[in-house]
Amino acid sequence: MYNYENDLLSKGHKLIAGCDEVGRGPLAGPVVAAAVILNPFNMIEGLNDSKQLSEKKRLILDKEIKEKALAYEIVYISSKEIDKINIYQASKKAMITAIKRLNVTPTFILSDAMPLQGLDIPFESIIKGDTKSATIAAASIIAKVERDSYMIELSKKYPEYGFEKHKGYPTKQHIEALKKYGVLDIHRKTYRPVKEALSKQITFKI
Repeated sequence: MYNYENDLLSKGHKLIAGCDEVGRGPLAGPVVAAAVILNPFNMIEGLNDSKQLSEKKRLILDKEIKEKALAYEIVYISSKEIDKINIYQASKKAMITAIKRLNVTPTFILSDAMPLQGLDIPFESIIKGDTKSATIAAASIIAKVERDSYMIELSKKYPEYGFEKHKGYPTKQHIEALKKYGVLDIHRKTYRPVKEALSKQITFKI
């Protein structure tokens, strides 16, 4: 998991930022991106794609990453903005904003399958980067823990939707709740299941 980082370190890059986002697929809630600069002299064991780790393991690693990282930043892009600029652009904006907000400027960026031109910092976009680079994996973990926590909080406001279970993803429970209780402000109106529920809602009201 440290091959990319070790190669860059050998070329003189000491401040390597990893960047990833979580939440492209959900029907509700924000997309969340994180940027992380790990300390090359304080390695973290067990880093991997956040989706391949148990919730318990993610929480342990989230704490360790935040304690050991040289810098990290987390950025939310709302469902309203996702509808406005589309999920790809929202994901890209979240990543770029997270990098810009780091209190240390990286000398190189590793991103998970996202080209990040326009930052005047060299980068490499790696397909499935969260399974190949420790730094990207670290970003994916803290982004996922952050987003999951946010959706659990939302579930207290909207208990009938079950956000604490599916985190906004299009599960059977979520689709049924959409049909039964309607579309919320936090739903992404350009996503097909939400669009369909909204059209039926409007038709019904007429």
